[in-house]
Amino acid sequence: MGTLSLSNYEDVSIETPWGELSGRWYGNRSERPILAIHGWMDNLGSFDRLIPLLPDYLGVLCIDLAGHGCSSSLPPGVHYSADDWILTIGRVMKAYKWQKVSLMGHSLGGILSFIFTALGPHRVDLLITLDVLVSPLESAESIKMMANFMERHLVEEERAALAGLREPSTYSLSQLRHMLSKGSNNSVPPELTHHLMYRTVAKSKLYPDKFYFTRDGRTKFYSLLPMNPGLAAELARCIKDTPYLVIKGSKSSFIGPACDESISILKSQNPHFEIYELPGAHHVHLTCPDLCAKHIVPFLRRHRPPKVEGWSLAYGDAALSAREHREAQERFFARSQNRQHKL
Repeated sequence: MGTLSLSNYEDVSIETPWGELSGRWYGNRSERPILAIHGWMDNLGSFDRLIPLLPDYLGVLCIDLAGHGCSSSLPPGVHYSADDWILTIGRVMKAYKWQKVSLMGHSLGGILSFIFTALGPHRVDLLITLDVLVSPLESAESIKMMANFMERHLVEEERAALAGLREPSTYSLSQLRHMLSKGSNNSVPPELTHHLMYRTVAKSKLYPDKFYFTRDGRTKFYSLLPMNPGLAAELARCIKDTPYLVIKGSKSSFIGPACDESISILKSQNPHFEIYELPGAHHVHLTCPDLCAKHIVPFLRRHRPPKVEGWSLAYGDAALSAREHREAQERFFARSQNRQHKL
């Protein structure tokens, strides 16, 4: 089996009450894919370097959250919030008539995926979160940030009302690269920012060689789901046996001591929970995709293995449980591998 290709994709559009969600479906489109959700102020391009390292028997549907990338912005006067973005997962499932979903999320996308899984574990067959576990816990600093965001949202709303009368601020491509890198706290180096820029930058119609950001400025001042240690622990307890892989960047503080209790709960009660720390910063999947793939690929093969024609007949009983199916497949692959070694 091979790996996915960035050139083999279909652009998709999912209707919403306010517009559309935009995405790209890479690879196999005959089966339910992995649903990949990017982080705050990013877009689906953040998965560009990871996609080509994933197995091609499973497709990957990457989407832009509302207000990001090529997806529609929310209507004027509406505030962005994490609990509304969580509904994105349900909207995609409804559009494709999925009964279950396989989730992979980075940063904000990982938080949304974690909460969705905790609220409906029966609807998620596997979960991968990249350099995140739970939302930041409430603190004096978070209260100050909420107050600041509230005021700045209103300012941004006024600015957006004038956007139709004039172009946003324009910059050279070099300036945009450094702005994107700085905005990520330098976890996206300037030489990799082009993976994000092609879905969030437009060419100026007034100034040659100038460009501007197209993402909705209101997303900068969104509301994150308030989180405290007790709630984080209870959410972790809800994920009892859903296969769950966490990858942490060693230079990132997004998974810190505040996550210790949740990690301890997941380790003690979920036999399919895995967590690994890899060299890299917050965008570890973009800067070190090969290291991430070394853990993601085996995880996918264990919990969403490729279908093999005839394997179930070899073990008779088409009504086996999901666990029995998986065990039967593992035995089948082991026997096949042994035959190859003997040859």
